[in-house]
Amino acid sequence: MIRQIIAGVVVLVLGATAIDPVEAGCLKGAVVGGVAGHLAHHHAVIGAIAGCAVGHHVAVVKKREEEQQKRTHDQYGPQASH
Repeated sequence: MIRQIIAGVVVLVLGATAIDPVEAGCLKGAVVGGVAGHLAHHHAVIGAIAGCAVGHHVAVVKKREEEQQKRTHDQYGPQASH
């Protein structure tokens, strides 16, 4: 059972790299949250929902920061990043 869960996590995490980072954040968070919820008194669904929300939020914040850095770099050149 544990091997199947680990294999599923690996497949989802590796597969999530081929999609939009925000969607990947949700998938990765859902997997981690689902496993954590299952281990914490069998609340896998609640853990997956919460993990998806957190993973999505983290991915959105990271994407915004990267876009802001790119805009700053494009506007002011490489000297602004120092």
